[in-house]
Amino acid sequence: MIEFRMPSLGADMEDGTLVEWLVKPGAAVKRGDIIAQVDTQKGLIDIEIFEEGVVKELLVGEGEKVPVGKTLAVLDSTEHRVGIKASPLAKRMAAEKDIDLALVTGTGEGGAITKEDVEKAAAAVISAKIEKTAQVDEKKEATELLETSSARHNIRQAIASAMSKSNREIPHYYLETKIDLTRSLAWLTETNRERTVKNRLLPVVLLIRAVALALKKVPELNAWYENGLVKKEEINIGFVVSLRGGGVMIPAIRDAGGKSLDELMTALNDMIPRARAMKLRSSELVNTTITITSLGEGQVELVYGVIYPPQVALVGFGAILEQPWAENGMLNVRKTVSVTLAADHRATDGMTGSRFLTELNSLLQTPGSL
Repeated sequence: MIEFRMPSLGADMEDGTLVEWLVKPGAAVKRGDIIAQVDTQKGLIDIEIFEEGVVKELLVGEGEKVPVGKTLAVLDSTEHRVGIKASPLAKRMAAEKDIDLALVTGTGEGGAITKEDVEKAAAAVISAKIEKTAQVDEKKEATELLETSSARHNIRQAIASAMSKSNREIPHYYLETKIDLTRSLAWLTETNRERTVKNRLLPVVLLIRAVALALKKVPELNAWYENGLVKKEEINIGFVVSLRGGGVMIPAIRDAGGKSLDELMTALNDMIPRARAMKLRSSELVNTTITITSLGEGQVELVYGVIYPPQVALVGFGAILEQPWAENGMLNVRKTVSVTLAADHRATDGMTGSRFLTELNSLLQTPGSL
């Protein structure tokens, strides 16, 4: 038996309200399936399952407020698709229509599932979806504005709580450097000439990729502080997304260290609109190992961030600006970015932070290696 518990979606989360179950007892689930929606201070979050099995029992009712760690449902991993009799055609049709054969009653010989059984089940699913959509649409228009306003307020409360905890508990130290991006931006311009508008890369992906590669050289900053430094193998970069109505969300780019520039661009294009619409998955809000905040457009040169516990570092990028630059005794104008590192002095010191920023600069001077 597997116990599925209320996940923690951040250091500031203590509980959440179960809004809706998306599965019923008897449903077969696999890793990555969304099985419930939970209302938190970060908004309405899709909750994923990380096991494979059959739902035996739902222990929490819709509308119930549940603390982090409480068991929400019980799964049986031994019953997943075991003993299901179905014709090859029925199996193929079920896969194409995304029908769970464990929930289909077979009318064939010996209880085998037939093509007709699958078609009947598919029709029932479509009918249920239409009915549910109609019910949702009736409520949506009347509640959308109220829910959005409430969600923004809750997000600001969550940010305030987490940042207050950070200021109380984490002894921050800050380092700042200025990096010449002229080579990187020239390389990016040349690369984008060969791409369609849709597939062009933005400067921010170079910064994210460089941070991920620098962390491989300085892994002490890709860590959590939990009664001591705990280094993390996977580099999951939290990227700060500003919300149009105020506040921020910080979804994680999972395995950023293993993603190419194109994959990082795809991840951002998918993640940012969903973050602003508050349609993130639970897996995108947990296990972040370091955070990046980028001011992007504008004229603000420096940003001093506050570490999001239990992480031990945050990297801040100011706007990319043309500034005087002295090199080899010559004065020129270069496109530069100011980079700040906020780090936890319990976990690392200035020497470690300096090594990271030096490595980051080196990577951005050789954009072809990114």
